[in-house]
Amino acid sequence: MVQETAEKTDKEEAPHEAPYVEFSPSECKGCQLCADACPKKCIVMSEGLNERSYHPAMYAGEGCTGCGICFYACPEPGAIKVYKKTKTTDDKRANDKKADDRKANEKKPGADE
Repeated sequence: MVQETAEKTDKEEAPHEAPYVEFSPSECKGCQLCADACPKKCIVMSEGLNERSYHPAMYAGEGCTGCGICFYACPEPGAIKVYKKTKTTDDKRANDKKADDRKANEKKPGADE
């Protein structure tokens, strides 16, 4: 599932500053298709085994761009979730202010008459 991280409330965990990927070790069959498909090579295979005796894929911890190629390469539904960084609340506020300023500066038809 490719998802976007969103600004969260104080009670929830803060969003990551960069895109990242999460794996469900119990769903992974260790086929390495995601690792092979990753253009940034930020997916590695665990040295440990899951409950099905497979070496599951795991995120190396950095380098993910959130492209989702690993998600589409994976044959197991639900094994991979990709999170993309979204605009922060401050970015949204700045963009809203710019839009408000543009509207305020636009001349309305018939205002000069």
